[in-house]
Amino acid sequence: MSEITSGPVQFDAAAREAQTIAGGPRYAPLRLDEVSPEGQEQVDAIRAAFQIPESRPFPDVSLITLRHPGMFKGQMVLGIELAAKGAIPGRERELMILRLALLARAPFEWCEHVDIGKVFGIGSEEIDRVIAGSSAPGWTDHESAMLRAVEELVADHCISDSTWDILARTWDEKQMLEVPMLIGAYLMTAMQQNSLKIQPKGGFDYR
Repeated sequence: MSEITSGPVQFDAAAREAQTIAGGPRYAPLRLDEVSPEGQEQVDAIRAAFQIPESRPFPDVSLITLRHPGMFKGQMVLGIELAAKGAIPGRERELMILRLALLARAPFEWCEHVDIGKVFGIGSEEIDRVIAGSSAPGWTDHESAMLRAVEELVADHCISDSTWDILARTWDEKQMLEVPMLIGAYLMTAMQQNSLKIQPKGGFDYR
C-alpha cells in the first residue's frame, strides 16, 4: 500500500506544468464540421445532459477526444451518469473531484473543477481546506470522510472500513456505489488530460 496523503501534497507546481501543459495540446481540437456523425451524437447528448446552449462553444478538450468518437462515447455515458444524473450531491461530488485532481497533480482538471465547484457554492476557504486535505480542521465528519475516501482510493485502491462506515451513515446505497466509480473515472480523465497536455484556463494555482 502506498502512503495515504491526508494533508497537503508537496510537489513542484512549475515542474508539473512543464510536464503536463508546456507545448500542448498534443492534438489540435477538431472543428465542429470535422466531427464524425457518431461524434456529433455525443455532442448533442452532452449539450442536452448539461443544458449547454448551441451558442456556447464546445470545449476544446472534448473536440480533441472526439478524434476517437467510440472511446469518447464510453467516457461520456459514464460521465453523464455520474455528474448529470448522479446520486451524490453536486457540492460533495466537486469537493471529492478537487481532492482527486490535486492528488493526480492535474492542472486542467483542477482549474476546471475550481470553476465548476463555484457553481455549487464551494468558496475559496473550502478550496484551501481541500488543498490541506481530509485531516484539515473545519470539515464535518462526513466531509472529512469524503476526502479521506479519495485519498485511500488513490493510495490503496480501496476505501477502508472506518471511512466507509462514516460515509454510510449519511449516504445511501447508490451514493456509496458511486464513490469508487466517480474517483476512478476522474483519475482516468486526469491521466488522459495530463498526457494530452490539455491547456487550463489559468495556472496550476494551489496557493
